[in-house]
Amino acid sequence: MAIKRGVTARFVAISVVIFIIALTIAPPAQRYFTQRAQINAIEAEIQVRQERLEQAQNELQKWRDPNYVKSQARERLHFVLPGERQYIVVGIETTENAAEKKKTAVATKQFGSAPWYTKLISSIQQVAAKSGAPSE
Repeated sequence: MAIKRGVTARFVAISVVIFIIALTIAPPAQRYFTQRAQINAIEAEIQVRQERLEQAQNELQKWRDPNYVKSQARERLHFVLPGERQYIVVGIETTENAAEKKKTAVATKQFGSAPWYTKLISSIQQVAAKSGAPSE
């Protein structure tokens, strides 16, 4: 004799109870995980801001030192103390100067003291000549 096992009332009742518990727990669990993600993001932002604050405090400490202020004034603004002489060497060709000269427009190389409109017309004509457009 074979016993057929079907869906019993007990199995259905337990399944319904588990389904109701899952429906009851799901929204708070979702809110919990969302809030944990927000908390982690805020903690990371706090960490980044704390590092920036420490950098700013270190920079402030540097600027509170009079010797650092003097060195920055000498370097950035070319200040000198009373009684000192400062010599600035000009005309030295450096890699930066050479690159800057290559970027200079052709019209400024040709007409050093010419008016701006002459330079403009000359540069337009040269660009037109390079592109193959007919010039007047």
